[in-house]
Amino acid sequence: MNSLLDEGRLLPLAEDFYTLQGEGFHTGKAAYFIRLGGCDIGCSWCDSKYTWNPSLFPPVPVDAIISRVVQSPARTVVITGGEPLSYPLGPLCDGLKKEGMELHLETSGSYPLSGKMDWICLSPKQNRPPLPECYPMANELKIIITGPLDMEWAEFNRQKVHPDCRLYLQPEWSRREAILPHIVAYIKANPVWKLSLQTHKYIHIP
Repeated sequence: MNSLLDEGRLLPLAEDFYTLQGEGFHTGKAAYFIRLGGCDIGCSWCDSKYTWNPSLFPPVPVDAIISRVVQSPARTVVITGGEPLSYPLGPLCDGLKKEGMELHLETSGSYPLSGKMDWICLSPKQNRPPLPECYPMANELKIIITGPLDMEWAEFNRQKVHPDCRLYLQPEWSRREAILPHIVAYIKANPVWKLSLQTHKYIHIP
């Protein structure tokens, strides 16, 4: 049965947990994270490389995933990965919406959009840029900065998103001390951007 895991009724759940959103516009907001396994983009600095191989995560019925969510106090769910759009997200989103959840998606935009989302955080990767359809749907653009040259990539993507899209530059965690001064200087010179930090890593929560 693959057929993209029975058209999204089964998903390779890498992990799920209730915590605070650590990055971007919704930093500090309580949210239930659903992390799906599988990603073929291969960013060298990825902090969730353990999710790349979807065969490591047995398919889980979406109803079982939803039942875990509703046992928590969460009202917001973040669907992330891996690359969550590797799978049809319609069944998962429909079920969560029936439970009154606000749905956020974190994606590279390299696969077609699926599922009804309330918030889309687009984090483009240079080795596999987003599909054109993803740019106008993004509520938030988050560019991971590994060095000063990544600012050019940030501006390239800024020209493609909706004018109301929130714009964030986020230092790659392992190089944060070296790259933060460049990001701060860039944002001061280009104040359409804001700084995103991985606050969950600073305060040691998932």
